[in-house]
Amino acid sequence: MTPVKRDGDSQPEATPGRVVLSAARRAIEALEISLDQSVLDDWLLALGKSKGRLVLSGIGKSGLVAQKISATFASTGCPSFFLHPADALHGDLGMVTEDDIALLLSNSGESEEILRLLPALLREGLPVACITSNPNSRLAIAARWVFTYELPGGEGCPLKHAPMASTTMQIIWGDLLAAERIVASGFTIDGFAKNHPGGSLGAKLIKTNELMHINFPCVPPDNNLLQVLAAMTAGKFGMAAVTESEKLVGVISDGDIRRALERANPEGINPLELRANQIMTSKPTVIVSGLQAIEAAKIMETKKITFLIVIEEGKPVGLLHIHDLLEAGVI
Repeated sequence: MTPVKRDGDSQPEATPGRVVLSAARRAIEALEISLDQSVLDDWLLALGKSKGRLVLSGIGKSGLVAQKISATFASTGCPSFFLHPADALHGDLGMVTEDDIALLLSNSGESEEILRLLPALLREGLPVACITSNPNSRLAIAARWVFTYELPGGEGCPLKHAPMASTTMQIIWGDLLAAERIVASGFTIDGFAKNHPGGSLGAKLIKTNELMHINFPCVPPDNNLLQVLAAMTAGKFGMAAVTESEKLVGVISDGDIRRALERANPEGINPLELRANQIMTSKPTVIVSGLQAIEAAKIMETKKITFLIVIEEGKPVGLLHIHDLLEAGVI
């Protein structure tokens, strides 16, 4: 539905949705100005030295955000879990060790459940950080690191009560901290792939060497057409690699054979006397072992080919066929 403009207005009408957007935008702009990198860096240093896990906790909507932040850290190489404050006081505190670091979320910094959990965490010896809009709250005063945000436009809620802009800022703080930690820890896409083995995301992060066939037809350059065809038939890939002294010098596909036969007739060459080096495509497109399979898919699509030879230190070590990518869900 298009917002209605009144005569003479230069801005759209302040609908409830736009009020929410404005509240979030103003809060983000305020954080960009007030962000204290030194506090963040000190927390990152402590987290990097920690031998334990990052423990997230919050109640209500803040608890839901805390679960999301914990999941983000865990998936990007930082062991983390969510601890429900009420359950913690009824036995789950046993999940916490003195090597852990706590990150507590409370917009007001005065949430009863969090304040009841706080002394227990401090007794366990956990360093505590918090995300809150109230730097003068009891939670903020007790925490070693305080990640604050302002709400100059309020929550943006028409009822003035439901947390909206505040939870947006908590999520942003969580993503901000996770992004900083990824870079500080040297976490790479390889680790990300390891933590996401399932679903389409996991499929797209599979490496070429995980899908390639290590047994594939290879022929020397002087093999004749019948020998090449025999190798291709036995290999069942519709291709053969041409190798010399363990180096790849070319590849032969069904199309290469058809084109060679078409050339042989006008030139008066007996097709049966054709050699592999007369049929092959020299300088074929290859891919390096260890690259992501999605890169192989892009190459095949761009070059309009159905297979790639996988090389390692200049030597052919495998064959990656488009059917392998389809079966793995890469494409």
